[in-house]
Parts: sequence; C-alpha cells; structure tokens
Amino acid sequence: MPLLIPPAQRSIVVIGKENTGKSQLVASLTGCLPYSINFRGSTIACDTYVGDGLTVVDIPGILYRSDRVTTQAALAQLKTHDTVLLVIKATHVDEDLADLWPLVVGKRGIVVVTFWDKVSHAGFTQQIVQCWEQTSNLAFIPIDARHLTLGQHHEIRAALQDPAVFPQRQPIPAGWRIEPRPTVLEHPQFGWLVALILLLLPTLLAVWFANSFAAVADPLVQTLIKPLIDVLADIPLSLPKAMLIGRYGLLTMGPLLWVWAVPTVILYALCLGTYKASGLVERITVALHPLLRPFGLSGRDLVRVVMGFGCNVPAVISTRACSSCARKTCISAIAFGSACSYQFGATLAVFSAAHWPSLVIPYLGYLTLTTLIYTRLIAPKSARSLHNPLMIEHRTFLERPRLATIWRETQGTLHQFLTNAIPIFVAITLIASILDELSLLTAAASIIHPLMRIFRLPPEAALPMILASIRKDGLLLFAETETLSTLTPLQILTGVYLAGVLLPCLVTALTIAQEQSLRFALALMGRQAIAATCFSLILAWGGYWCSGAFASEVFPSTASSDLSQLHARTELSRLRGRTETDANTEIASFLPHKFLGLRQNCIAVGWSA
Repeated sequence: MPLLIPPAQRSIVVIGKENTGKSQLVASLTGCLPYSINFRGSTIACDTYVGDGLTVVDIPGILYRSDRVTTQAALAQLKTHDTVLLVIKATHVDEDLADLWPLVVGKRGIVVVTFWDKVSHAGFTQQIVQCWEQTSNLAFIPIDARHLTLGQHHEIRAALQDPAVFPQRQPIPAGWRIEPRPTVLEHPQFGWLVALILLLLPTLLAVWFANSFAAVADPLVQTLIKPLIDVLADIPLSLPKAMLIGRYGLLTMGPLLWVWAVPTVILYALCLGTYKASGLVERITVALHPLLRPFGLSGRDLVRVVMGFGCNVPAVISTRACSSCARKTCISAIAFGSACSYQFGATLAVFSAAHWPSLVIPYLGYLTLTTLIYTRLIAPKSARSLHNPLMIEHRTFLERPRLATIWRETQGTLHQFLTNAIPIFVAITLIASILDELSLLTAAASIIHPLMRIFRLPPEAALPMILASIRKDGLLLFAETETLSTLTPLQILTGVYLAGVLLPCLVTALTIAQEQSLRFALALMGRQAIAATCFSLILAWGGYWCSGAFASEVFPSTASSDLSQLHARTELSRLRGRTETDANTEIASFLPHKFLGLRQNCIAVGWSA
C-alpha cells in the first residue's frame, strides 16, 4: 500500500507515458505489488512506495495534448522532485524522448528503456544505447519490466546512487518504430463487431456459469439448511424467528446471495482481470471508439464503464484518466448503466427464483440501449464532436496474462465483496425482517402504492425499490416468494430495471461527491431518477400494450375490444399446468376491478387457445 513520507526526505519520481511498465518497474525495485496492469491509465494517483531502502513516487502516465486530471497531477509532482527515473518504451523510443526530455532537463536521474525484448533481436540496438550514454553522460538501462533480472535490478539501484544531470541536448534518434501486429480487432469492417462480442463475453459467461452452478448448488444448499430451519422454527420469540427464517430472514435470502451473486462476482473479476492484464481492453477501446463518439463517450471511457460491472467505486475513481469534457459524462454512464457484480448477481437470482432466467437477455439489452440514450442526452457538444479524436499514442502489445496479476484483480474484488457487500446485505435483511414483523412494511406499502401503480407494480415492490437505492443487494428482496407470486414476467423486468437504475447506490454516490462535488452528485442523482422513471414507464406500459397487440394476433377469433382481457390471455400462457384456483388468484392481480367478474370467461378463452 502507498505510504506517506516526510516532505524533507529525498525521493525518486518515476515519469513516463502510459503503458510503459512504470508500475511494474516500481514493484520490482521496492518489492511492493502495484495495482496497475496492462491497460492505459491504470495508475490514477501519485503513490509513494517505500521498500528495500528505496523511496519511489509512481505518477500516472503522461498523455500529451490532454487535460486529464492524472496528467496534470503527474506534471505537478515532477516539479517538486529533483531526482527522476525516466521510463521510455523501446518500441517508440524516439517519440518518447522527444516528448519527455524537455520535462526533465536540469534534473538529476537515469533512463530505463522498457520493452527491450521487442527490439533486442536487432544487433545495432546496443550500439545506440552506448552512444546515448556517451553523449549525455547518463545511464541508459534497457530492460523487460515484466521479467527484471537480478543484475538489472542492481544496475538500476547503483545508477540511482549517483545520478547525472539531464543535459539540454537530446540523444540522437534511434531511427526505429515497432508497432504490434494488427489483429482482427483492427479490421476496418468487422473489427467493431469482434470487439463488441469480446466486450459482452464476460457477461454471457457469468450468466451461463451462474445458472449452471446454481442448478447444482441450490438444491444442496437448501438440503443442508433445512434441518437448521426446522430447529429455528420452534423459537418462541417471533422477532428473532422473523430475522432468521422469516420472509426476509438471513436463512431465507442468504442462499440466493451465495449461490448466485458470489459465483458471478468471481467469474466476472477473473474475466476482467484477464482482459486488463493481456492488453485486450485497450484494443477493444480503439475498435469501439467510432461507435461511442456520437454518444459523448470515447473508447477510453468505455473501459471505465466496463470496470463498473465489477464495482462502481474504483470505476468512478479511474475516470481521473478521462478528459475533462468527457469525465462527467463517463461518471454518469457508470452510475446509470454499470450493473456492478453485486447488482448483476442479485438480478440473476431474482430472475431464476421467478423461473424466468431468460429475462436477463431483454434486461441487458434494454439497460444498454437506455444507457446510450441517457449519455447522448447529457453529453456536452464538445464530447460528441467529430474533431475530438481518441487520444492514444499507439497500439498496445498483447501479452500473455500472468496468473498473479489476474488473481490480484480477483482478490481485490472479493475483498470488497466480503467487507462491503455482505455486511450491508445482512443489515438490509435484518431491517426488512424487523419492519415486516412490526407490520411497518404494510403501512409503507399503502403509502407508496399509488407510485407503484404508475409502473404497473404491486405494493410489495416498494421495499426492494427503496433498499436497492441504498445498496443494489436490496434487489434480492424481489426474490421473496410472496412478492414473486404477485408479479408477471414484465413486472419483474420492470421492477428490477427501475430498482437498479433509479439511483446510484449510497457508496457510489458518496464517491462521486468526493471526486467531483456534492452539488454535482445531487444533480446527477436527480437527473438519473428522472431518466430512470421515464425509461421504466416506457418499459412497463410499452410492454403491456405490445403484449396486448400480440395477443390480438394470436387469438383473432376470440378478439375483444378491451385490451385488459387480451393482456390477461397472454399472461395465462405461463399458468398452464397449475390449478384453476391458482390461475384465478394470479389473474386477479393484474385485471382491473370492473373485469373481475369476467375472469372465468377469460380463463376459458386462454386455455381453449
């Protein structure tokens, strides 16, 4: 972890462009593991590391012609330090020297040339390095930062003991430039499609794995906890019993968290860590940039939105690497459309508990569509301009991801889940159980009932809606048996969507206020609530009318002029196999009162069809 040092203590600042291996070099020199991995802008703060008798300041990569917060912070740090470790990339050494050399003139330091394994096969390269050392009187040390040898480690440390002054005159040009081999992602016609598939692949894998795992694990978990539930059923006190095995009790809702949310969190973290460590995220960024620019986002911003599917908080913090004209739009897109692992896992659990796991497909489609529309409406004109190019120096080399790096990414996500999500989930279930036992939920539902009816939702949807606005794990309360029994598939989809996008969770909102301002956070929440309300109304009533139109085509011989009866027939298609009594009970939940007398006729028509 970064450590604070006294201001008077001499330190070494590491400067270089993005994705040159600075953080990996710092890790090798100090023995401290960096968070940064193989995608641009992963270092978003100026961190000080103390290790093995060396104090090193790792600053974010400098991106020229950029007004990013991270670039400004890096340049500010450079002014306050007199000893510099300049890191340049061997594949683009002439460009890096031309851009960075003026910043370090007059300071003391050394030069480390990373990615040397990409050019070391050329025999004249070592001669160039020797020429640079002779003309500048500086130490130039070529290395592969991912595999730093013991000899190179000692050479760097020895050179830092007696650093020379950077002269005014720049080294002679090397005369080479090495670009990574293009892949199918760079194909002019199909690259964007491949990038989109790769972007959606982790989500699809998470859905498939969660369904497969739950099919095996859920019966086992239910069998294991059944004896405990039978024992707790004999507790004489009603409140402790409700908190443990009631409608919202820990043992009632807990299996949904562990069977669905945890596997989703783990698998998504593994996939995202692999993408980052391999450099694949950067290639996807470039391929999708032309598609995102009309919506006020860049390919770089997309990386942050994708990170939000792991956890919104680090994704919001990482927007420091975004340009100033797009940063607020990117934060808004994360808060609205990045369904974090906890929210996504809870969503899958609700759909599965309702026996409609396929609802995840329209859910993700509608979430993506509305997020793009939302960002398009709020993005400034400067962010949507065709003259606003993607600021990336060159393509990233694809690397074989290291298991240690992938595990570090997964470990960080799991740590956040265990220390943040689970305690809050426990608190939500306990509070809900207490309110339910005291009949306060019924009273609150009667007050909020008119608001729920606007979205064609029953009063039971009020509590999950409120708790999900505080923490997305509150979505799991939709999976309560009595709540699900009152909901149709369209109502489940509407309720889960509205609860997920109505407001950012409390932790995300506080992070946004800290990164920007309280005023911006409050304005974002109000704007997001209005957009979520409008989109949810379109989903609820648009789906209702569309289902009625579909029913009129499927049952033309029994068509009625009343849309309510047509909608009733479509809803009854999922009731086959149940008793007529169960069907009567469910159909009453969505038919208007004036048509309750026609239930039997509607049911007969539905089954005859």
